[in-house]
This record gives sequence, C-alpha cells and structure tokens, in this order.
Amino acid sequence: MHKNIGFVSTRFAGTDGVSLESSKWADILQQSGHRCFWFAGALDHLPDDSFHVPEAHFKHERNQWINERVFGQKGRKQPITEAIHDLRSHLKLKLHEFIKQFEIDLLIAENALTIPLHVPLGLALTETIAETQLPTIAHHHDFYWERVRFSVNAVNDYIQMAFPPNLNNIRHVVINSAAQEQLALRTGISSTIIPNVLDFENPPRISKKRTETFRKSIGLKPGDRMILQPTRIVQRKGIEFAIELVKELKNQKNKLVISHEAGDEGFEYAEWLKEYACEHGVDLRLVSIRITDPWNGNGKNGDQYSLWDVYPYADFITFPSLYEGFGNAFIEAIYFKKPILINRYATFVRDIEPLGFDLAVMDGFLSKKTVQSVVDILESSKRRQKMVGNNYAIAARHYSYSILRSQLAAIMKSFFGDQIEQLPAKPKPAKSRGYLYINSQQVRYKHFNSQSRARVK
Repeated sequence: MHKNIGFVSTRFAGTDGVSLESSKWADILQQSGHRCFWFAGALDHLPDDSFHVPEAHFKHERNQWINERVFGQKGRKQPITEAIHDLRSHLKLKLHEFIKQFEIDLLIAENALTIPLHVPLGLALTETIAETQLPTIAHHHDFYWERVRFSVNAVNDYIQMAFPPNLNNIRHVVINSAAQEQLALRTGISSTIIPNVLDFENPPRISKKRTETFRKSIGLKPGDRMILQPTRIVQRKGIEFAIELVKELKNQKNKLVISHEAGDEGFEYAEWLKEYACEHGVDLRLVSIRITDPWNGNGKNGDQYSLWDVYPYADFITFPSLYEGFGNAFIEAIYFKKPILINRYATFVRDIEPLGFDLAVMDGFLSKKTVQSVVDILESSKRRQKMVGNNYAIAARHYSYSILRSQLAAIMKSFFGDQIEQLPAKPKPAKSRGYLYINSQQVRYKHFNSQSRARVK
C-alpha cells in the first residue's frame, strides 16, 4: 500500500547535505509509488507538493531574534520564552494543516529534531508527533553536542525535550557510528545508521559539450587544470588547505574553483579566503550561482548547467574538512571517478577509512609527503585510473542506493507491517538523473590572484 510521506525541515533548497539526502530518500520512496510532500521555510520542490511556511526557516527574522538571545547566554527573560511559544504555536498549527491537506501517513523530520537552529520548530514538531501519533522517522545529521556554538545556551530545557524527543512512534536514523553511540549514551535512544548514498548502480551521464561550456564560462582555458572544492564556503570545510595545496603544486595552470555559495554562517570567512588566495598567488574562482538539488523533480529543464557538468572535467577534488557528519563531497568525487585529497576528520577515520579507499590524505596539516602524493596522482593517468576504479567499486558496495532502499524498507515495515512491499530498484527517467540545475544566464565568477585583487567577468 502506497503512503503519503511528509518531509519536514527548516530548508529544502540548495546543496546542503540535509536537502540532498532528503531528496535521495524521496527518490527511493517515489520509485515504490509513495508520494512525498515538503514542509519548510525555504523550498525548491514542485509547488503542488510543497507547504511553504516562511517562519519555519532558521534565518527568518523571528527565529534569528530568538537565537541571538538564547545562544551564548545562560538565562532567558520571560519575553523570550513568550516569543518562543508564540512561534511554536504558529508553526504547530501549520504542521497540522500540512498533515491534513496532504493526508500524511508518515513524517520524516530532517535534522529539525537534531540541531537547535530553530527551537520553536523543534518544539512544534515534537508536540505534533505526540498529538497525532503519526509514524515518524527522525533523520539526524548534526546533533547540538557536535557544535561548540550551542554549548552555552538558555534553552537547555527545550533541547532536552525536542532535540531529539524520545517518543514511541519515532524511529531514529543517524549517519555515522559516533552519533549512534552518543545518542544512546546521552538519551538512551537507539538508532539505525544509514550513511549518505549515491546511485552507484547507475553511473552518471556526462555531457562533454555542457561541461566544456561551463569551463569557458568561468574563464578556464583548454590547458588549465581545475582543482575543485565542491563545498559550501563555511569555516569547517578547511578551504585554506586547498589554497595551500594549489600554492605548493607550483603550477600556474592550476585553478582553484569553489562551486558552492557562502552565507549560511556569514561572509567573513569567504572574504578572508579571497585575501588568503591573493597573498599566496593562487588563482581562485568563486562561482556565484544558485544551485538546486538534483533529485527533487522541480521541473527544471536541460537548458541549464548542472553541478554534474562541473565534476566530470575537474582534474582533482579537494575536501580538507575539519568536521563532517558524513561528507557528501567525498562520495560525489568517488561517483565521478575523481582523485581526491581528504583531511582525516573523525567520521572519515572511524567509518570510511577502514573500507580501504585509495586517496591522498592529510591529517590536520598539509605535509610535503601529501603534496608529493597529489603531484604523483596528477602526473600519472595510470595511477589515477586504477585508484578511481577501485574507489568506485568499494563505494558501490557500501554507499549505493541499495543500502538506503533496504534500510528504509525495514523501517517502514516496522511501522506498517505487511502493508509495505520491498522498495524496488527502478531506474530513474533519463531526463532527471543527477542534475543540479544552474541558470546559465546567471553564471558569474570572481577571480582572485596576486596580480588582481578582484576581477569580475
């Protein structure tokens, strides 16, 4: 029996990990005939399937006003408590409307019950789940205890209640083993590990023409080598190490391209990176494009570029993150058979490294040995072909859609029993597989090096 499934979060838009993984889950569920609907403060899904509530966005002015007064503070005033509950009450009404309008059978809370970026939404969602007794999957990406910024707060009572709640109609899913252990230790809640995945059963389709057009649009010449940093510009991504790597490679043909936007945590880090690249004589290209996620079926067409057009002609991927819940850029690089530099962040060391991937690795700093490893990879096509082939085979065994498909089927069967059939493996329509759409009329890049402080084409 097919179900109506409601995804709830602060944002389902762009290329953050929560948005991408949510769409992959929906992709698997829709292949089995289920219908998926979306509740959030920012949405780029089909309007007929969406329930847009601006106040649900973590950047909404009402929520930001609250956050400024409860994080970094040890106590809160009565007006702040009232503001939290006013917004909670409003959002709870909207959640009930969403459930009624789309006749929701199952809720999937995407990080909204995990990290307290939007306390009123977490409270509203917890109360709604308790009141309706709807079967719910709480998909956890980043817990509050994993972020220093939440360690001092004036809402610990609410955090204990809703981030996450311990209710008998919720099944909890985490993305790494450390999160599973800490969740059990701190709350007594058991959980299932489902790592981030990609469709390794169906290799990506590549358009050489579109990829070459994109390279030209950001000023790359045929002989240039594109070093791609495929992440958002936030400090924990360690992008300064990518700049240092390009400097140490000592080849003017190397161009560092950052494909995602800044802004989630302010613009100060992005401005510092520009200066840092200039000081090191590194040719840095910041691609100013709004990117939507590839699996949401939002009706975009093939006239636009895609991040899937950026990956294929990247010569090397940098992913020197200091912390990741999992690391989408890692499996994306493996999916497109690209060599990659990776920092040994905790989740990588514990859950990914033991699988035996062949990578250029750094451990908190960029050593001469690591730089030489990258040089060897870039200079030997035989070395590259062997490593990316082996990496793809390993990832196909551990991070494919089949893993997600079987785990979701088991969770849904625990809720609905024999009403739910095994989720089938169905190929997606050719027109929609793997595309992150970019408006071709809005492609801009900023070029920073030691000769030019800021040149815009």
